[in-house]
Amino acid sequence: MMIDATMGEGGHSYAFLSRFPDLSIMGIDADPAIQAVAQQRLAEFGNRAQFYQGWSQDFFADYPAGLARPHTVLADLGISLFHYKKSGRGFSFSADEKLDMRLDTSRDFSAAELLMRMSEQDIADILYNNAGERYSRRIARAIARERQRGGTVTTAAALAGLVERAVPAAYRHGPAHPATKTFMALRIEVNREIFRLPDLLEGALEALKPGGKLGIISYHSAEDRIVKNFFKMKNRDCSCPPQAPSCTCGGRRKLNILTRKGVTAGEAEIKRNPPSRSARLRVAEKVMEKDVR
Repeated sequence: MMIDATMGEGGHSYAFLSRFPDLSIMGIDADPAIQAVAQQRLAEFGNRAQFYQGWSQDFFADYPAGLARPHTVLADLGISLFHYKKSGRGFSFSADEKLDMRLDTSRDFSAAELLMRMSEQDIADILYNNAGERYSRRIARAIARERQRGGTVTTAAALAGLVERAVPAAYRHGPAHPATKTFMALRIEVNREIFRLPDLLEGALEALKPGGKLGIISYHSAEDRIVKNFFKMKNRDCSCPPQAPSCTCGGRRKLNILTRKGVTAGEAEIKRNPPSRSARLRVAEKVMEKDVR
């Protein structure tokens, strides 16, 4: 049994189900709209595809008692093209849509609401920490000034235009749209993606069968750093702080790292699937009891 912890439109699940006829998959997604797309796409596989609507870390924290433990857990941390092109929630800077960005629209605040609530400093910190936006302070200052004038930033097009006006001309005419990192950073904050990731990793590792594989695909350095450090920590027998005079944790290695530097897309794949250019796959294997020293 496999768990697709971020099923999206079901692309990964479809590939696995097609290749392995005895495989069953539990697919998890927080967005009911995109889950409906996946259900339709995977209908041909019948009850080999099951679905859970909610956040992955919540699923793992309350793992269903009657569900077999998986031999594989996969989490693709990227955002589906469905959200950019069909959701109508302002994920794309090229669309004149309400600035929402929530995967689960029944919870928390939209991106527009966050921009109205946060201080200028908090906005700048989010843009820099979540996406490495070099002009985070300029953009945050432009948003704050817009609020001071009584304006609001309620649509994706309005935010994209504000960012374009705030950054230097050379940045506006670079290889990527100048609002790319701003939109990424806001989406991460709205959905608390960085906050949720450690619990997802812990829960997935706990649920796995011994010898099972955990694969994580990340798309930016903040996510990848969390995954890499998690794998490194769980690959150690001792989890005590480096400054500790002796080991007191009684810890044991929980996984073996199978991809030391992570796997990235080749030129042919990038040409066929441009978003893969920033993807990095890391895979680890849960330690069998006989392998624990």
